Amino acid sequence: MMHMTLYWGKNVTLLFDSWKTNSWTSYLLSLIACFIIATFYQYLENLRIRLKFFSGEGRTTPVPEIRTPLLGLNKVSRNKVVESVLFGVNSAIGYLLMLAIMSFNGGVFLAIVVGLTFGYFLFRSQGDEEAAVVVDNSCACA
Repeated sequence: MMHMTLYWGKNVTLLFDSWKTNSWTSYLLSLIACFIIATFYQYLENLRIRLKFFSGEGRTTPVPEIRTPLLGLNKVSRNKVVESVLFGVNSAIGYLLMLAIMSFNGGVFLAIVVGLTFGYFLFRSQGDEEAAVVVDNSCACA
């Protein structure tokens, strides 16, 4: 039976029926995995924003528009493809983190929030050249 309120305990089912914790060791390893995945989420978001910034889309000075055929893979469109793939992977990880939090386990919740905070501190709080980047979505899951 699924919990519908926040609970504290070592018995958790995360994302898949096969990912169950029955001991404190497996629970701790699952919390570490959640922490690492949440930190990796922030790393990918930083990578995507930096790619957007260095490709010229996030800069405040206008970059001349380059007209190319729709399917031509020049440097600009390759960057857009990579940025789109990073966005898709990052969105998938964000939704998986959200579903893990929906297990309603307090330890999982804290591990993910602390992992997101730690990842933001490591990768996204520099603020030097990123100050000019306009982030179009402030949701932690997108």
